[in-house]
Amino acid sequence: GPRPRKRCVGHAPFIDIPRPRLYGCLLSRLGVGSTCRTISPMAYDEQLASRIRELVAGEAGLTEMKMFGGLAFLIGGNMAIAASGRGGVLVRVDPARSDELVAATQARPFEMRGRQMAGWLVVDPEHVGTKEELAGWAELGTSYARSLPAKQ
Repeated sequence: GPRPRKRCVGHAPFIDIPRPRLYGCLLSRLGVGSTCRTISPMAYDEQLASRIRELVAGEAGLTEMKMFGGLAFLIGGNMAIAASGRGGVLVRVDPARSDELVAATQARPFEMRGRQMAGWLVVDPEHVGTKEELAGWAELGTSYARSLPAKQ
């Protein structure tokens, strides 16, 4: 499986070091105050990823990329939906609809470093158990990703 990685915190925003170092990270040895700890890579649900793949297979410009500890499905380089490393799915939606979707569904806002990210929703595994539930979220994500300009 994937190797554990050192994450050094306390200096430049999250520098990932590919292999654990015997004496800590270079910046620590140079006297820059930081704390290094080994983090375990998160594993995403491969069955869920396979279910998403089946639903989005016909999309033009579809690519897959490991991100956010999971497997993301991108359309034209824009993330549509991902099998999250924390379980469930991460869905990209129109930011103008975020609050409405959180109020009307079981989704919750995605948080990064304590900040809610408008247009990014988390749906727990128990709410994407059926094909219909997952298909609804996949459609929301893919339709929004299709509406964005393709990335180079």
